[in-house]
Amino acid sequence: MWFAHLRDRWWISVGARSVKARNAAADPRVSLALQDADAPVVAQGRVTVHHGDFPPDVVAAFQERYDYDIRVPFERQGQDRALMEVGVTRWLLSGTAQ
Repeated sequence: MWFAHLRDRWWISVGARSVKARNAAADPRVSLALQDADAPVVAQGRVTVHHGDFPPDVVAAFQERYDYDIRVPFERQGQDRALMEVGVTRWLLSGTAQ
């Protein structure tokens, strides 16, 4: 999963019809676990799923971090991308993974 941390939000790129996107749309309560042996991040929050209305600064952050445009559909899966915007409501373990 590719992600960016921007404006105190975690932005996660997923397939628009993926199980993750469908589950998040049905129940906005989520947990995040970003693996980093020295500084893991584990949090709970609420998610908003974006379909095509991607903020320009988030698009730029993914371009800079991964060198790809999150607006371009997945080629092999034949589906559009969605962005999950997660606002943390509770930190369970706060490291420095970014």
